[in-house]
Amino acid sequence: MQVTFLGTSSGVPTRGRNVSAVALRLPQRSELWLFDCGEATQHQFLRSDLRVSQLSRIFVTHMHGDHVFGLPGLLASLGLAGTCQGIDLYGPDPLRDYLEGVLRTSSTRIGYPLRTHRVRQAANSGALLLDDGDLTVRCTPLTHRVPAFAYRVDQKPRAGRFDVKQARQLNIPPGPIYAELKAGRSVSLDDGRIINGASLCGPERPGASVVYCTDTVFSEAAVELARGANLLIHESTFSHSEAEMAIARQHSTSTMAAQTALEAGVEQLVLTHLSPRYMPGNPMTPDDLLAEARAIFPNTIIAKDFLCVDVIPSEPEDDPGP
Repeated sequence: MQVTFLGTSSGVPTRGRNVSAVALRLPQRSELWLFDCGEATQHQFLRSDLRVSQLSRIFVTHMHGDHVFGLPGLLASLGLAGTCQGIDLYGPDPLRDYLEGVLRTSSTRIGYPLRTHRVRQAANSGALLLDDGDLTVRCTPLTHRVPAFAYRVDQKPRAGRFDVKQARQLNIPPGPIYAELKAGRSVSLDDGRIINGASLCGPERPGASVVYCTDTVFSEAAVELARGANLLIHESTFSHSEAEMAIARQHSTSTMAAQTALEAGVEQLVLTHLSPRYMPGNPMTPDDLLAEARAIFPNTIIAKDFLCVDVIPSEPEDDPGP
């Protein structure tokens, strides 16, 4: 999986940062998922290497404008392109009414299936929001001024590494049969032998995991959702020195994000949703927020628009044997 940040500012865009949008690219499936869709997100797609025609699912954290104002325009453009096979939208209860109202009053017709899914019940119960056979999505309520939700995407465990050398020693002819064996399936050979692919594969390998968490003040629910994830994307609207303002507005500071990462035991933290008050040249800059977070969680980076991060699952350690 690969994450591309299309917008990393909070509230309003700046010269260098657009408002919230994060794309998750699934290269093996030629598919894109989008998390939030602030104003001008479709312009950000045009400035990136991503293909909006691959977009299939959009997840909305909450209904504040800097997270949803780009959605009607993006959906309308997909309709005009005429190549969209359908979009599944996930988000708070008002999302469907919001879109229907904007599209109706602007006389915009969507010529493809547009399916909306309310996430509140899954978030409150802990049930899976989505299971497509390869990926699962869970969500949890956050603590913000309006209903808000964090999302976690998990890739299901992958088959262990296929031992090509052993397959050749068994005189198994190369070709499509190797793909079947690599998937762990049993195959029948022309000479009558039945080979169990699992016997030629190493230990099952974990899949990748990504958590997207915004907007919220520090949340124990976010810690639980992010536990053990490869990558945590977390809002960092304010610096630690403005914690009082962050709590009043129910946003996170850099140190709150880092504490979430530390308690959850994630591998990497990326800070996003930065207030425009920290633009370069101001008394405090993004570098200062980064330093605050790294003092608590060293493996932290700060997002900028068009930053790409590969999410690589941890490989199991080799068995040292007896």
